[in-house]
Amino acid sequence: MIDIEKFFEIRERFGHFASWAVWADEGVKPKDNIDDLSVLNPGENPNLLQIVHANAILLGLNISREIERPFGNFHDPRPMATDFKIRYALKGTDYWGAYMTDVVKDFEEKVSGNVMSFLRHNKDFERESIQKLREEIKALGFPHPILVAFGKDTEKIVKRNLSQEFRIIGIPHYANFISKENYRERVSSRLPELPSDRNAKLGP
Repeated sequence: MIDIEKFFEIRERFGHFASWAVWADEGVKPKDNIDDLSVLNPGENPNLLQIVHANAILLGLNISREIERPFGNFHDPRPMATDFKIRYALKGTDYWGAYMTDVVKDFEEKVSGNVMSFLRHNKDFERESIQKLREEIKALGFPHPILVAFGKDTEKIVKRNLSQEFRIIGIPHYANFISKENYRERVSSRLPELPSDRNAKLGP
């Protein structure tokens, strides 16, 4: 499981681009409370360390803007943001509480095509990003997590670099023009079950 020391280590080292698949309940509107980070504070959410895990790691491509609060990634309340679909898709599943991060670190860009073009012309940068991801996974202490890639671009990068090391599952990107109900259905159809004790380490 993730103990309190490890939790704060992860927040200190990776909190400016990583997070956990835990959100406050929605309110009247689907996007309500999506940015309520009190649920990611063990002092305010005493059950948090029993929920978070790294049996699965959910991977985005890159940040589109600077993350101002630790663990604020994937918890974006802006009107154009669609992070709420992830909450709806994962609620009540084994993937609730999973670790979340981006493949490409410290690269702010809103257009994924521009990111992919940059990587094609800067292969060293991609290799460096993958190495940082490996180090991040190692720091979590779960040796063989399932990697779940949001969108085709992220899936391509992860598979061409890490397919020999990890099981990789691609799911639709939450920004796709699709209802949250249909998004949950499509995601659920692709995600395998995790171990019954989801805080148990995978592998030997």
